[in-house]
Parts: sequence; structure tokens; C-alpha cells
Amino acid sequence: MSETAKTEKTPQRPAGGGRGPMGGMAPVQKAMNFRASAKRLMGRLRPERLRIALVLLLTIASVTLSVIGPKLLGNATTLVFEGSISQHLPANLTKQQIVEGLRAQGENQQADMLSSMHLTPGQGIDFDKLVQVLLLVLVVYVAAFAFGLVQALILNGVVQRTVYRLRRDVEDKVHALPLSYFDRTPRGELLSRVTNDIDNISQSLQQTLSQVVTSLLTVIGVVVMMFVISPLLALIALITIPFSIIITVLIAKRSQARFVAQWRHTGELNAQIEEGFTGHALVKVFGRRREVGEAFRRKNDELYTASFGAQFISGMIMPAMTFVGNLVYVGIAVVGGLMVAGGTMAIGDIQAFIQYSRQFTQPLAQLGSMMNLLQSGVASAERVFEVLDAESQSPDPAVPAVAEEGKGLLRFEDVSFSYSPDTPLIEHLSLVAEPGHTVAIVGPTGAGKTTLVNLIMRFYEVNAGRITLDGVDISQMTRDDLRSRTGMVLQDTWLFEGTIRENIAYGRPDATEAEILDAATASYVDRFVHSLPDGYDTVLGDEASNLSAGEKQLLTIARAFLAKPSILILDEATSSVDTRTEVLVQKAMEALRADRTSFVIAHRLSTIRDADLILVMENGSIVESGSHDELLERGGAYAALYQAQFDAPLDEEVAGDSLAVDLSTVGSPQDGA
Repeated sequence: MSETAKTEKTPQRPAGGGRGPMGGMAPVQKAMNFRASAKRLMGRLRPERLRIALVLLLTIASVTLSVIGPKLLGNATTLVFEGSISQHLPANLTKQQIVEGLRAQGENQQADMLSSMHLTPGQGIDFDKLVQVLLLVLVVYVAAFAFGLVQALILNGVVQRTVYRLRRDVEDKVHALPLSYFDRTPRGELLSRVTNDIDNISQSLQQTLSQVVTSLLTVIGVVVMMFVISPLLALIALITIPFSIIITVLIAKRSQARFVAQWRHTGELNAQIEEGFTGHALVKVFGRRREVGEAFRRKNDELYTASFGAQFISGMIMPAMTFVGNLVYVGIAVVGGLMVAGGTMAIGDIQAFIQYSRQFTQPLAQLGSMMNLLQSGVASAERVFEVLDAESQSPDPAVPAVAEEGKGLLRFEDVSFSYSPDTPLIEHLSLVAEPGHTVAIVGPTGAGKTTLVNLIMRFYEVNAGRITLDGVDISQMTRDDLRSRTGMVLQDTWLFEGTIRENIAYGRPDATEAEILDAATASYVDRFVHSLPDGYDTVLGDEASNLSAGEKQLLTIARAFLAKPSILILDEATSSVDTRTEVLVQKAMEALRADRTSFVIAHRLSTIRDADLILVMENGSIVESGSHDELLERGGAYAALYQAQFDAPLDEEVAGDSLAVDLSTVGSPQDGA
């Protein structure tokens, strides 16, 4: 075995997003690019283009029939009105005679109105024709409803499949992100993006796509029908369009920034809550409940202010549009009444036109009100796209190399690495770990011990040099292949909600019951499992709170036992285990480490006395290497660490013995006077 190291730099940890229970957080907020983000969001609908085309056809059919309906109802009204007028006219006169008689009497306005009507004096309402018109109206509206229903069902599938693909892509992206991304991103913020923001996108697409398309087509159809009925009244109605556009744009500009802030504050609040709940015990221990509560209230107030502003301002669009529509309604009613009185328009047409004016202003108002949903959805989409656009870890090679099974010869060849380009950490490091040998790594906090392990696992990529496993450069292997050969037990235990059996078998789901029991027995899990109510079928609760810290650590060790890796990494694996259990675990690990390369990171030097090679790291460099006895004889950095751990307790013990001797010289009361 050999090692060389040439560096005296201070290690630089990744820029973390983590905070203490009262830490501040101010993530950088990029300017909102509404148009680009909206275009990109719509682009995700491309796989559904055939269904969207069908949705458009069905929407056109539904809107067309809905637009025809008022005109048909207007015809029915005209039939009733003209029939009522005809009923009160003399049956022995013709329409022409009645009109000429009115003109002779000077009633020109009434004569003009009657001349424009289809009258049969004395006949009354033609109920047969009226029933035919009403039945046609019923068929038209039922057909419009059916087309709309089918369109809604298809569109719902389009939206849900789109959101499904988006969730899948985000999930795949999260797995492809490098560890450095999670180091600098608070978990609550990331969770908010992949849950709350995607849910908001789903709701926004669901509510806006159908409504926007329907509203636009309705406006077009209504405008056509209004020009067919009366170009003059149609021009009056069209006055609303520029006002509507101006109102919508002005309000949307003011509300967009608030929607961006709303979802940013939502993510920050989720991160704060997740952190506070995770460290709830520490918050109570150090009496920081008031400060944590105050921090929550401040962030909650910021979210309230942003949300209230966004919803209030965007909510002004609908009332403003309704107000403009009411003004147009008054104009149409006045001008239309004069036209009916002048005989230039039928009463049914003015009724249809008033209904069209409502149909015209209503979709415009709906388009305006949809803007707040659309802005909110696009703001969330941009946050999700930031995750999708984050730099992924380097891809696995197209033709990966495969190392020989079972050996575990690991070499560091002139390796250099730093978390930040400006602050070198490990420079020109070389070492060899032989198969079946145990390499212990010790040193002060921040020396680069865990960084070495991160490089072996390819959680980070080396900046220079290479690491080989059985002669194969690990950068040429797939990460899955590399990590399948590696077992890892961390200082911080991770157990999921499930049975103890499932947690042990996490690394090898296909393991047999006998193999699970063997691993549990070897790691002394079997010793405490039988005291649990359901044994190996005991379901672990939230954060495995029904187990002690030591028992959880033993479970993670059993998981590594079962995986039977070529390389075993123990990062302070026994830090949560009591002294007696530690001795038992050490004995079990001797068998586990046979024919495997083992890396042990330890602060408690008593756990690594039997290591084949001990590496002492300082500032990213290996400053000493050798066996336990060799390093003690040198009297260098390792000896200083060893004495710092064991001499002080020894001095205290000696002092205690001296005190006991001094007390023993004092006579008992019976020996006294």
C-alpha cells in the first residue's frame, strides 16, 4: 500500500441550503418571463395534439350550436309578438290596408313597425310553427351540451396525462441531479416545487384551457351573429374590446409579480416548516419556540401579503369587465329599442342581440378572470422548469466498463477535487486499498474524510486524476453498477416507514428469509427484535421513533451485511451504538470485512485499532499512514489524536484514585476522638 498527498488547503464544504432552527434564507429570484414560460408550458401539450385537435372541433361544434340558439329563440319571440299583434288587427283587412290607414292618420312610426312584420290580421299565434322552433332550439342546446361534455372529458385526459408526464420528468430529473444540488437547496423548497407547484399547474391548465378556447370561439361566433343581425349594434358592442384589453393588461402587469412572490414565499414557508418540525425536539430543548414561532409568523405574513395582493388585484378584472359590459348593454338596449320602434329590426332580433351582448361580454370577462389562474400557473411552471433546467450529473458512458466481480482493489491515482474552483481541497492524492483490507480514515472535522467517500461513490466527480476499481476507471462504469458493489452505513440513519424485515432487505429485495435472519443475527438486530410486539413484522413509525438511536443504527448495519458488497464504507457507523454493542458489532464486522475492501471513517480511535491501514487526513491531505502501532510509535498527528482521546480520561481516573487514597487516610468517626 502507498500514499502521497500534496496540499495544505482548507477544505471548502458545498454551499448549503440548510439552516438552523432560526436561520435565514433568501433564495435568488429570477425575473419572471411570462411569455417564454407560458410557451414552454403549452409546448408540453404537444404529445396530445391529435386529441387537442379533436377538442377544438368539438368545442367549435358546441359553441356554434350555442351561438345559434339565441337567434332561434329570437325567432320564437318574433312569432309570439307578431301573432299577438295579428290577433288584434281586423280580419277583414289586409296588412297593406292597415299600414296605409295608419299613414293616413299620421301614425307613421306604427306604420313603419307593422310594415316590417309578418302579419296575418285576425289569425293569432301560429303554435305549430312555434312548437317546431322550440323543438329545434331544444335539439340545438342538447347537442351543444353533448359536444361540450365529450370535449370536457377528452380535455381532462389531456391535462392529466400532461401533468403525469411533467411529474414523471421531474421525478427522473431529481434522481439525475448531483448531490451538490441537494446540498444547496432546502428540502422544503424542493418539495414545494414538485408537489404544490405541479398541483397548481394542473388546476390552472384544467380550468383555463377549456375556458379560454370556449371563450375565444364564443366571442368570434357572437361577433359574426351580431353583424348578421345589426352591424350598427355590433359596432357598439365591439367598443368593449379595446377597453377590455387595456384593463386586462394593466391589471395583469401589477398582479404577475405578486403571483411569483406568492409561490416563492410558499416554498420558503414549506422549507421553514419542514425544518422546524424535523428539529422540533432541539427547538424545545434550547427554548427557541418563541423565536421559531416568530420566524414562522413573519414568513406567513409575507405569504399572506403576496397572496392577498395577487388575488385582490387579479380579482379586479372580472368586476371591471362586468362594468364595461353593463355600459354596452345600456347602449344596445337604447339604440335597439329605437330601431324596433322605427321598424328596422324585429323584436325577436333585439332580444337575441341583447342576449348576444351578454354572451359577448361574459367570455371577455371570463378571459380576464382566467388571467389570474394562468399567471399563477405559469409562475409555478417557471419554478418547476428551474428544477428541470438544473444541471444534471454527467451521464453514464454509452459503452460502460465492467469491473471484475468480488475483488475490490481500489486505487486513487493523483486525484484532485474541490467543492469550489476557488478553494482547492484535495490535491494530487494517491493511495491503494487492497482487497480484504480495512482502511481507516481519521482526522479533525473538515479534514476531507467524508469527501473521500463521496468520490468513491461518485456523489461528486474528481477534478483531476482517476479512481479505479479492480483496474477499471469508475468514471467509465455506470453509477448503478458501481454502487451495487458498495455497501454504506452512515452516521445519520435512514429508515423508511415499513416493517423491520423490509428495511433490512432494502438493498436486496430478492433476499430470502434465511439471508435476512442471518444478516440480522450477525449485526445483533435479532437480539432486540424479539422484544418488539410483532418481531420482524413490526412497522416502523415516523422516522422510526419506536426504536432507539442505537437500534436504528444496527438496522442500517444489517442492511449493509445483507447487500454483501465488494466495498464497505462505514462513516461513523458505530457512533450511536453503546460501548457493549460496539464491541459486538466490531466482532461481526471482522467476518463481514473478509475478502472485502473496507473504508472506516471514525472519530473514536478505539474502533480502528485492528485496521490494516490508517490514513490521517488534515486539510484534504493524507499526512500520515500506517498501522495503529506504527503511528503511535511515530508520535505524530495520529498519536496526538489518540492521546487527546485517551490521556485526559486516564488523567481523570488517576486523579480520582489519588482522591480516593487521600480520603482513605482520614479516620472514621469511630477512629476519631
